[in-house]
Amino acid sequence: MAMNEPSSANSKGGFTILKRYFRRELLPLLADLRLAIVLLLAIALFSVSGTVIEQGETLAFYQANYPEDPALFGFLSWKVVLTLGLDHVYRTWWFLALLILFGSSLTACTFSRQLPTLKAARKWNYYTQPRQFEKLALSAEVDGQPANAALANLSQVLQTKRYLIFQDGNSLYARRGIAGRIGPIVVHASMLIVLVGSIIGSMTGFFAQEIVPSGQTFQIQNIFDAGPWAKSQIPKDWSVHVNRFWIDYTPEGAIDQFYSDLSVLDQQGNEVDRKTIHVNEPLRYHGVTLYQADWGIAGLRFHFNNSPKFDLPMVQLETGGKGRLWGAWIPTNPDLSDGVSVLARDLKGTVFVYDGGGSLTATIREGQSAEVNGVQLSIDEIIGSTGLQIKADPGIPVVYLGFGLLMIGVVMSYVSHAQIWALQEGDRLYLGGRSNRAQVTFEREILSVLETLQPIPHPENEEQGDKTSDRTPSPSMQ
Repeated sequence: MAMNEPSSANSKGGFTILKRYFRRELLPLLADLRLAIVLLLAIALFSVSGTVIEQGETLAFYQANYPEDPALFGFLSWKVVLTLGLDHVYRTWWFLALLILFGSSLTACTFSRQLPTLKAARKWNYYTQPRQFEKLALSAEVDGQPANAALANLSQVLQTKRYLIFQDGNSLYARRGIAGRIGPIVVHASMLIVLVGSIIGSMTGFFAQEIVPSGQTFQIQNIFDAGPWAKSQIPKDWSVHVNRFWIDYTPEGAIDQFYSDLSVLDQQGNEVDRKTIHVNEPLRYHGVTLYQADWGIAGLRFHFNNSPKFDLPMVQLETGGKGRLWGAWIPTNPDLSDGVSVLARDLKGTVFVYDGGGSLTATIREGQSAEVNGVQLSIDEIIGSTGLQIKADPGIPVVYLGFGLLMIGVVMSYVSHAQIWALQEGDRLYLGGRSNRAQVTFEREILSVLETLQPIPHPENEEQGDKTSDRTPSPSMQ
């Protein structure tokens, strides 16, 4: 037993030292406003970088857009982007560490400053000595009302101004606007909720893209970015069928809007949800959101003479930034010795046919035909494909809750917290107060209160008539 006593004493001493270090050094450091500002600026800076630098793209994309020579801004190359994790900023360990550290700073500030301030504001204390009013920036003395007449009158006036009043004998304390002290705490709590929601989304969310031809069914597989715990969010028990994809064009020929008619299917192939989506109008199902983001041409449906219909895939051609163009080669002989090239620019239904020498031989619209290489080529349909962005972020409801509370907390913070003390000694009333904001308005309110405290004439002065009745309060503003 004797051998264990020093060990136990050492452990208690170590715990005491750790506790003292936390209270005296670590907690004040975390609660320092300067640290919170630095962390907030760092989070904002890296959030901007995550917006400017494309997230979750392929290695080839970053090598093409962020070359080493010349590097962007002289230093930002694809190696720097990948090494620092700027291709997935919001899921890097250092960004999450910044969020946690900022949350710790908010928590420390809340418990070490805001809660004690609220606790002090909720307590009421009385001034029992006239000299105590000298500490207040706004104070006055009123004479001419004996006993507690002035104090009773003051209490009635403050009640009409929605003050909460506490009285003990000849001392009075009144306060109003305690919500102004609660507001900063609500703001801190809401920011913590936003941080928690962001971390949840970073760790459990995913982002995917799918290019799906009209009429096809797909499951979400082409995932570009996902958190370490996102596996449970990726749907396995349902799929999506693209019933139809189409584009509306303006009279000038520009794209007005593109649409996808989508059906959600269960494992048995039964439709459980359906919606036509377009830009800014997504489909949401079981926490997964499907956005209309892009479009393309998947293939061409055609036939020769009286033959059956054929579906031929079309590929997007490189145009050097001069528009979008899809093409395919159609054999016109069974031995594939001859054929024509077909090109399409959009889903308006027009196909351009070129011979082997590159000369335009025909322009065919959907439902029409033309003779090429001795056969009748009929275009039945240009098959469009929809480009979908698919996202799951379980932290979004938490973030929305945090932002809602943040707005409420900001409004509450603008409420002025006003305090008034009063003390009556004989025929003299001492009055003073303070407010954490709107000082001019509060001073005017105090003056209006003083004006209502009309003195009561002393019996021995009744013979003086108008001289006594004309006496007014004599405020002495500190």
